[in-house]
Amino acid sequence: MPPHPISWINTPVLQEAIQRYEQGRLPRSLTLWLQTVLEIKAPPSDPLIPGG
Repeated sequence: MPPHPISWINTPVLQEAIQRYEQGRLPRSLTLWLQTVLEIKAPPSDPLIPGG
């Protein structure tokens, strides 16, 4: 079954996921989801949210 297209993402949830991703505190399943949503190929060397 093909993946469902993303219709919307709750901004505060996405911001929290990004913060936890940058801190290495995101579960693997959510890490993979975030990398897919943001099209991340490798761990970021710079913050994903400037000033965050």
